[in-house]
Amino acid sequence: MGAEGRRAAMLEIVVPARNEAGRLPAGLAALCEKLNDLSVPAEVIVVDNASTDGTAEIVRGWRDPVPVRLVHCAERGKGAAVRAGLLSTRAPYAGFVDADMATDLAALDRVLDLLGDGHPVVVGSRRHPLSDVQDYGRPLRRLGAITFNRVVRDLAGDVPDTQCGFKFFSGPLARAAAADLRTTGFAFDVELLMHCVRRGAPVTDIPVVWRDQPGSTFSMARHSGPCLRDLARIRAMGGRAAAPARSLADAPLSSPSGAGPG
Repeated sequence: MGAEGRRAAMLEIVVPARNEAGRLPAGLAALCEKLNDLSVPAEVIVVDNASTDGTAEIVRGWRDPVPVRLVHCAERGKGAAVRAGLLSTRAPYAGFVDADMATDLAALDRVLDLLGDGHPVVVGSRRHPLSDVQDYGRPLRRLGAITFNRVVRDLAGDVPDTQCGFKFFSGPLARAAAADLRTTGFAFDVELLMHCVRRGAPVTDIPVVWRDQPGSTFSMARHSGPCLRDLARIRAMGGRAAAPARSLADAPLSSPSGAGPG
């Protein structure tokens, strides 16, 4: 179907990508396959975050029934890339996923149902009691993640896992919250959720199937200090969030789709 005959996207998904030429083809293939099966038209926005490899060329050459477009972000940092991507969306629903597709994409069906039912923020949570989390990194990194989330959950609507790279929003809310986002590093999720909660939008967390993938760019040694500084700034900016998360304790666990790259 040509561009003139294509239905406008109801959902736009941002994929931040810095030097992801090795993992992006498998990730895009999995994402497009899933989006082809959704009940609504969807598009993908890959944000090239100052890559020095062939990330941008992969996106330019991508051919699929699901539209995939490229956005450039010269400012380094995952938060900067997600901000640029969300601000480039136009659809009624918008969100972002990680390039490695560590979160099983079967959860997108539940996301769409909840957004359609009026839930303004829907996030994947590896801490949800019904989540299936496989090989969650090294013990020190796992302990650090648990500590991090306990420290910040009051800022982000009391959601128990702020850092899962699987977050979706009503489109207008996503764009408004992204416009206020100032954190460019890995702590950006906390600030983004805080801006949503401050606008009166409760956060709904859902169970996910999550598989740890090799190639993560996060390093405890290099990024812990900057994250703590960002969190101090975010806390000074926002104070305590008022609206609690709504957890779907009875949500059925999506079965693995096998969509993620190996």
